[in-house]
Amino acid sequence: MKLGALGLLAVPATLLGQSTYAIDPAHSSAQFSVRHLMVSNVKGTFTGLKGTVVFDHNNLTASKVDATADATTVNTQEIKRDAHLKSPDFFDVEKFPAINFTSKQFFRDGAKLRVKGDLTMHGVTKEVVFDVEGPTPEMKTPMGVRVGATVTGTVNRRDWGLNWNRAIETGGVVVGDEVKVTIEIEASKKS
Repeated sequence: MKLGALGLLAVPATLLGQSTYAIDPAHSSAQFSVRHLMVSNVKGTFTGLKGTVVFDHNNLTASKVDATADATTVNTQEIKRDAHLKSPDFFDVEKFPAINFTSKQFFRDGAKLRVKGDLTMHGVTKEVVFDVEGPTPEMKTPMGVRVGATVTGTVNRRDWGLNWNRAIETGGVVVGDEVKVTIEIEASKKS
């Protein structure tokens, strides 16, 4: 198929009104990055991301998202660290197996699209604002009509009671407080 023909499969945003999409857990994930020992960043992921996105290109106030990540899937490529993150020192996944985000408002901030909502993690709910790159134009695929988006932001883990830390002899701490979040979403059109 020629590249020009691929363009015919995409539906421009200006032709769309309100649409509902189901987040595809197999093609979506939540990633985080946090400073370790004051010298490097450790990255991790959560899989099992699911939920619903309603997006109205012509009326952002009608747009909303409700998404859940499976906290038990935390993966930093290090088994002992992952076990510690699942423990009561951090996510306490036996008591709090899910991380939820429910939007309150989509809005434009200059050229940026942003979403404000409630992030519930470790039994604590706090309001956050994330940047949204996308959504992409709808694309007809062998798996149905799909869209994608990348959501980014920074949170302070202590706001959710994730307080564990240790001081380093030379100054500083083992784990930084600021956590960079990146959520990659691929979603299939429901209506």
